[in-house]
Amino acid sequence: MAERRRLPDRRASVSFNFTLDSFDYVATVSSFADGALAEIFLGNGKAGSGSDANAKDAAIIASIALQFGVPVDVIRHAVLRDDRGRAAGPLGKALDILAERER
Repeated sequence: MAERRRLPDRRASVSFNFTLDSFDYVATVSSFADGALAEIFLGNGKAGSGSDANAKDAAIIASIALQFGVPVDVIRHAVLRDDRGRAAGPLGKALDILAERER
C-alpha cells in the first residue's frame, strides 16, 4: 500500500468560483511542494443541502486519493461526464478548470 503524503498544517491555497447547473461553487486547492495537486475543497454555500454535501464528500475522497498518489488525470477521467465529455459534477468541473489553467 502506498504511503500517504501529508501536507504541512499551514499551507498556501487558492480559491476560485464556478457555476454548474445553476449552482455557484467555490473550490479551494492546495499543492505539494513539487506543485502537484494535494487537496481540493468544494462547497456551494447551500449548507445542509444534498448538492453541497455531495460536493464536499467528493472533494474529500479526491484529496485522500491525491495524497495516496492517484494522479489527478485518473480522477478527472473517472468522474461522470455528459455525452459531450463535459464534467457532470462539481469535482470534475473544478478539476477540468485546473487542468485548463495548466495548459
